[in-house]
Amino acid sequence: MKTLRYLLAQRAQWMENQLYDGAEAEGYGYVTPAMSRMFGQMGGKEPVSLSELARRLIVSRQAVHQMANEAVKHGLVELVDSPTNKRVRLVQFTPKGEAMWASGSRTLAQIEARLAERLGAQDVEALRRILGADWG
Repeated sequence: MKTLRYLLAQRAQWMENQLYDGAEAEGYGYVTPAMSRMFGQMGGKEPVSLSELARRLIVSRQAVHQMANEAVKHGLVELVDSPTNKRVRLVQFTPKGEAMWASGSRTLAQIEARLAERLGAQDVEALRRILGADWG
């Protein structure tokens, strides 16, 4: 019997592959898997610190800085000073990055719709509820 950990990782990889295919189709094929994970942790329009991203991604601050610099080269994000602490750098989407984020959000919605067709809407909602529950 396959472990829950294995199954969750396998399904997460399936979803990432679907997302990368969508990014490629939308002209964002240059976005690396690492950048994609970083963008996913950035969320919406609020800037986030490099240190906070490192904590969320469970990687070093240097790794996040490298990912952010790569995204800066593509014009997707910019690094700005924190308004409350000049020693802190924040990452925020540029207008080009916001367009990319919107494209990715549409792709994710399409992936979820396909899952609902394959698995049934009730099972997808049950999956969302289970994965969204507080696991302690």
